[in-house]
Amino acid sequence: MNRLSPRLDQLNIVSDDLEASIAFYRRLGVEIPEERVWRTPSGIHHVSASETESSTVSLDLDSTAFARIWNIGWRGRQDLRGRVVVGFKLPSRGAVDLTYVDLTGAGYTGLQAPYDALWGSRYAIVEDPDGIAVGLMSPRSPEHRSAPPKI
Repeated sequence: MNRLSPRLDQLNIVSDDLEASIAFYRRLGVEIPEERVWRTPSGIHHVSASETESSTVSLDLDSTAFARIWNIGWRGRQDLRGRVVVGFKLPSRGAVDLTYVDLTGAGYTGLQAPYDALWGSRYAIVEDPDGIAVGLMSPRSPEHRSAPPKI
């Protein structure tokens, strides 16, 4: 690998309501220690769900007010909703179904009910409080693979 080659190490979500986002991702099962939540008198402005050397990718959440400080080009755009899917791997096919039922039962919008995807995983999509699609995927299973559809 070239020393200048980029490596994905962070996913940062700018949220309109960090309390709601924290609740969603904690309900999903993401560990967000309270000491990783930056609170100020004006509210929460930054959250780091993971900050360990063994983490491949960290998940950070930022308030819209804080995003305007570190990215002056951010204008609270709504035109990008739904164009990103944040994927979470779950340990089993059943875990995908249970997590989907739990999240939609708690009032989160289901975008794709669990199904056997052509690549062999059980797969579902729910929407987080900011309209970001969150994929739920089991490990791949060769016996559940199917031919791709004609597009």
